[in-house]
Amino acid sequence: MVCKSWPLLVMMVVASYGCAKVTGTSPGLPAVQQKAMNNTKSFVVAGGCFWCVEAIYEELKGVISVESGYAGGKIENPTYSQVCSGLTGHAEAVKVTFDPAVVSESDLLHLFFTTHDPTTLNKQGGDVGTQYRSAIFYKDEAEKSLAESVIKEIERDKIWSKPIVTTLEPLTTFYPAEDYHQDYFKKFEKATPQERLNMNAGYCSAVIEPKVAKFRTKYRDKLKK
Repeated sequence: MVCKSWPLLVMMVVASYGCAKVTGTSPGLPAVQQKAMNNTKSFVVAGGCFWCVEAIYEELKGVISVESGYAGGKIENPTYSQVCSGLTGHAEAVKVTFDPAVVSESDLLHLFFTTHDPTTLNKQGGDVGTQYRSAIFYKDEAEKSLAESVIKEIERDKIWSKPIVTTLEPLTTFYPAEDYHQDYFKKFEKATPQERLNMNAGYCSAVIEPKVAKFRTKYRDKLKK
């Protein structure tokens, strides 16, 4: 199943959800930068392998950080191997922190529904299992209601030819993944041939690289320099 039209989604007006204000100050930052940091927001989504989702969001203007991790499961502090077993209930997820003064929340959420297939249950390409499900993790009933509205709008506009199966789940805890997972594709692009021997280079080349290349072409005006 392929998305009918990526540019169509950029024009859609959808609501945002799963956001939390970050408070506190960082000594030494200029006033303008400090103000931006104090008004950042974040949300947690899952859409298959977190290396792929992270690689997309990291490219966008206004995105401050993207952290790969685990959400929606039954045990505390799960490891990657435990999550991969499919027995913990966790999904590979990402926490996206952004500056709403630079990029709108709705644009960031549009991308969620255009850069993975939200119509396949527990599956993204060759990645199969509940850990690869499409999910939005909400913090309260208001956010859940907004998420439901977004999905209804996307289905109404027939962006996908099949129904959306993205799950809406309460966000209890987001567990950051192991350090080596963070910025994985970015590390791959910068790695030497020798360094790539110790990475999952085949997956990066066959799955992530084509996806990121397509994204960069379609959304070049929204990317960081």
